[in-house]
Amino acid sequence: MLKVAIQMDPIEGINIASDTTFFLALEAQRRGHPLWVYDFRTLALEDGDLFCRARPVTLRPVAGDHVSFGDEVRLDLGRDVDVILMRQDPPFDMAYVTATYLLETVHPRTLVVNDPAEVRSAPEKLFATRFEGVQPPTLISADPVALVDFHERHGDVVLKPLHGAAGSGVVRLKAGDPNLEALIEIHAAASRDPLVIQKFIPAVSKGDKRIILIEGEPVGAINRVPAEGQVRSNLRVGGTAAPVELTERDLEICAIIGPELKTRGLMFVGIDVIGDHLTEINVTSPTGAVQLKDFTGVDAAAILWDAIEANRTRAR
Repeated sequence: MLKVAIQMDPIEGINIASDTTFFLALEAQRRGHPLWVYDFRTLALEDGDLFCRARPVTLRPVAGDHVSFGDEVRLDLGRDVDVILMRQDPPFDMAYVTATYLLETVHPRTLVVNDPAEVRSAPEKLFATRFEGVQPPTLISADPVALVDFHERHGDVVLKPLHGAAGSGVVRLKAGDPNLEALIEIHAAASRDPLVIQKFIPAVSKGDKRIILIEGEPVGAINRVPAEGQVRSNLRVGGTAAPVELTERDLEICAIIGPELKTRGLMFVGIDVIGDHLTEINVTSPTGAVQLKDFTGVDAAAILWDAIEANRTRAR
């Protein structure tokens, strides 16, 4: 038995039909692991001890009646639990970064999935640039001159916030589009973060593949197909999930990045592949496990908990 705390957005408001965190938690409960949930904003570090305000939960796969709560407790995350799932959604802002620093004080004594220091060191759009030969032409910068130059050289491009998520702020700009400088100005007024500009991949019309890797090994994939005339394929902004097979190129990309993921303790990762190109490595709260089970029968939750249980057995 493992005592499991889940750092997540409010569990009351999730859609259990598609939510990967709920899917992971339900599998843990099925295995007899007691569960608590907490909001990262209740984390408190005092004299080297990390606490939070948490509620024990009992889960049910019943829409509208999927969770019951016990009384709130003060949970010592370094002593009272064996595993923490860090599953709150981005944005990957300073509050998110601070949460990784706090969780780092208990890991690996308490196993945090994913390793908080490595989550902090692997911003999802930046991390993908470490691997040569897998990305489309890509520039990351806040410099308007560099961004405009890239657009002029590559023509049809996609512009997106560096730390955005779920397709938020993603814009396609065709060759000669005069709106780039205005978009840069709008972004700069709201954030000092750089932007990502990538050569547009026409294959996105056929879908943006989400591949799930556990301890660096691919376990399966789903396709996310954008709505007619759209460039964004994320399920939260109108994309549609569909079954898909892993290609030789997909497996090649996984073989390139997988060993690094395992070395870094990034146990549960979702990568995005369009055509032959890797576009993102998602390490914060990857999704897609529910759809993968629906389409293929592959149970990423069971595979992940097998890996977590093996890790805790070795640690003892």
